[in-house]
Amino acid sequence: MIRFALRCAKAHEFESWFKDGAAYDRMAAAGLVECPVCGDTQVVKALMTPRIGKTPGVKGRPEPAEAPPVPVSTAVAPPPGPAATGAIPAQVLSMLQRLRSEVEKNCDYVGRDFADEARRIHSGETENRGIYGEASDEEADALREEGIGVARLPWVPRSDG
Repeated sequence: MIRFALRCAKAHEFESWFKDGAAYDRMAAAGLVECPVCGDTQVVKALMTPRIGKTPGVKGRPEPAEAPPVPVSTAVAPPPGPAATGAIPAQVLSMLQRLRSEVEKNCDYVGRDFADEARRIHSGETENRGIYGEASDEEADALREEGIGVARLPWVPRSDG
């Protein structure tokens, strides 16, 4: 996974994660990268500072931090509640449908084995890749406590029916 600093034509700056640089290029060319502020799809990479660890052993400098865990995504919508009872605005629904399409295209579906597979990826037992599936609130919390990056995504119906 790679994180890019991005800027839309209206100068809004934001960050987003992609499977790799080629995935960003494909999504941007298809108009699938949108500014979260205004919805503009004319998005370019912004100038960003590379993340370089400090030199170990130099007095006053900390040891380099362990590499951050690769984020993985769960495809579980939060349970309906007061905040989720209204209709989703059309622009938000469209963005969530495109997000779902990209997750399904670029990640492996692991179903109810999500938590176990995320642990196997984190420990290096299996290949490092994006996954999605189902996890209970308790399983997701346990993964976070173990230092494994997870995100819950609202899983809306596909745009193609």
